[in-house]
Amino acid sequence: MVISADFTGLPGAVAVSHLSVYDWPAADGVCGGTPHMHLTCSEAYVVTGGCGAVQTLTTSGYEVTPLALGTVAWFTPGTIHRLVNEGGLRITVLMQNNGLPEAGDAVLTLPPRYLTDPETYAAATAVPAHASEAEQERAARARRDLAVTGYRALRDADGPEPLAAFHRAAAALVRPRLAEWRERWRRGAEAAAADTGRRLGLLDGGDTAHLADAVVRAEQPSAHGRFGMCGRLDVYQGTLGHATGARL
Repeated sequence: MVISADFTGLPGAVAVSHLSVYDWPAADGVCGGTPHMHLTCSEAYVVTGGCGAVQTLTTSGYEVTPLALGTVAWFTPGTIHRLVNEGGLRITVLMQNNGLPEAGDAVLTLPPRYLTDPETYAAATAVPAHASEAEQERAARARRDLAVTGYRALRDADGPEPLAAFHRAAAALVRPRLAEWRERWRRGAEAAAADTGRRLGLLDGGDTAHLADAVVRAEQPSAHGRFGMCGRLDVYQGTLGHATGARL
């Protein structure tokens, strides 16, 4: 049996980025990032510097998880999360599906009028790639503040319907891209899991030929200081597998 892995990124199609969380104060006085939710992927934070917290909102309610040096915190799809920077917070982010959370699988908690269709949402969330850094920062801050407004309304709502309505709107926004995401998963996480199964089969039969194909890879970030949802990002293109570019 010949093993030909389609995915050559990090183990299990995990991707990483380095994040320096925004220290911009929002209207509520909290410094930090843009509240948002992933619909397909789990995500983990490994705190590498500073301190802060992650505020989360799910159907189980609102929680605050402290983040200190060495903390590893993770959450599953459907968790609205807002990073809070209480002093120099730096994080290594681990993402499922070769970086899909930074390549589309995220919906910001904008007020409902901005969630009606993909065009309206895109106009409210875009950070112009070729603008000056000052213009990019203004756009990133504006979308953060807009998302905080929607997030606080969801957090303070009476009853479950506003959060359920956000879930429905978010699902409708991403539906046109699900075929693209499914292919990304097939060529990444599914392929990685299938390769493990094939290797187990080879070893069970006493075949070690695949061990002769071992490789080592390393890379430096392909981009530094990109304006992400929660902070300035250093990204690794190789760990993103078949990504066509981060959509932040």
